Amino acid sequence: MEMKPLIQLSNLSYAYPYAPPAIQNINQTINAGEKIAIVGSNGAGKSTLLLTLNGMLRPVDGRITFQGKPVLYDKKSLRTLRQKVGFVFQDPDVQIIAPTVWQDVAFGPVNLDYPEEKIKEVVQEALHKVGLEGFERRPPYHLSGGEKKRVAIAGVLAMDPDVLILDEPTSMLDPAGSEDIMDLLDELNQHGKTIIISTHDVELAYPWADRVILMENGRITASGTPEKAFSDRELVKRARLKTPILLELCQELAARGIKNGGKLPTTVLDIIRIIENEHHGNIRLFENGYGSIHVADVDLLSGKKAVAFMNDMRCDTVGVMGSRAKICSRQWGITPDISYAVIDKCILQAMNGKTCAIFTSKGMVSRVIERVNEFNAINNRSIPVQEISVQTPDDQ
Repeated sequence: MEMKPLIQLSNLSYAYPYAPPAIQNINQTINAGEKIAIVGSNGAGKSTLLLTLNGMLRPVDGRITFQGKPVLYDKKSLRTLRQKVGFVFQDPDVQIIAPTVWQDVAFGPVNLDYPEEKIKEVVQEALHKVGLEGFERRPPYHLSGGEKKRVAIAGVLAMDPDVLILDEPTSMLDPAGSEDIMDLLDELNQHGKTIIISTHDVELAYPWADRVILMENGRITASGTPEKAFSDRELVKRARLKTPILLELCQELAARGIKNGGKLPTTVLDIIRIIENEHHGNIRLFENGYGSIHVADVDLLSGKKAVAFMNDMRCDTVGVMGSRAKICSRQWGITPDISYAVIDKCILQAMNGKTCAIFTSKGMVSRVIERVNEFNAINNRSIPVQEISVQTPDDQ
């Protein structure tokens, strides 16, 4: 698919008062629909670069264009830009200012002079997307760190931006909260949003991003696929980072004569593929061969129907994929076996003869089916995958 340029950075530089340049000579194109991780150690210039993208900082040199037009810095132009390029700060407490969740998410639409009915519509839709329906009247200070982060994201989504920028999106979150946020970003990207994050966590960036931009001392040192960006050990070392563990494992396997087959691994499933290829594709299959993968849209289910679905399918493994599915599973009292990297982990389970159920939202059902079918085609497998058709729930 042809990539459409969305943001163009040309010779961009910025320096804070009485300090050396924080970013220098940045040249980069950001395409519509990309998931980009800007990776570097503390002080590399990641946050400064992000702050220039929606006009919060004005570069001292260079130019930014958005949708083919130069970014201008008068009040009206910045208002328009920030509606299209939303920013979520590292600390959500900096961003959340209203006494209730509803008022905070409605802040942007109110200031954009949306009609009352439209405000209600966009706020409800934003809360639905981040899995915070029912939180409307809650005071933000009663929320967990992950819930506050979702409120901040919802406040940006209510203005329907084309680009969502997040500075260190998983900072101050526990592993489960981090997984939830990254799942949410995947969902938003699947629905057409361009996502740009900054992070120093290479294990987070490596499997998630379409493209990684490495930064060191305010400069870009590499830009490309995660496999390419992290493959240069010297660049990674200079940036005070480490090689992602899966890539390091692949490099060690290659040093022992086990080749990657032309594709560097970004998931455990890729590592399994490399090892299988070394053994000429021979794999121990269970007596009944491959298991199957069944996918259901949580918005067409109730708790009773979800349990009936699992019982009917005689599921060995249950995965929940995306923020909406995780909220529903908690409400239904369903404890999932898998809640991150769900598709690949269910493929691995199916290769071991297990029957898997994946609960997700409407926009992600097709992604599950496409990913499994792609895996089958590339690896000459025949794992069955299908969407379960259910009626709109009338029971809870």
